[in-house]
Amino acid sequence: MINLAELGRVFIVCGKTDMHRGIDSLAYIVKKSFHLDPFSGCFLFCGSRKDRFKALYWDGQGFWLLYKRLENGSTLGQTMKTKCESCPMSKSCA
Repeated sequence: MINLAELGRVFIVCGKTDMHRGIDSLAYIVKKSFHLDPFSGCFLFCGSRKDRFKALYWDGQGFWLLYKRLENGSTLGQTMKTKCESCPMSKSCA
């Protein structure tokens, strides 16, 4: 089970990510495109539809790959650029 208090840093990977990608592909994007360690936090990826995202998270034993589809509204109301931003859990990233 994921303990939200232990997530650490949460990164929002801006831009459109192919939602067909799996754990290995997303970890590769984190490492090669953004020069970050995929074992160092939780990474949120958005697709072309702003009501869906995936989260990649290492819990110390293995990766979690979570998929979320919002029924009412969207995750982000602004146009996203291609970058990766850190978001402390204590404040909003919007």
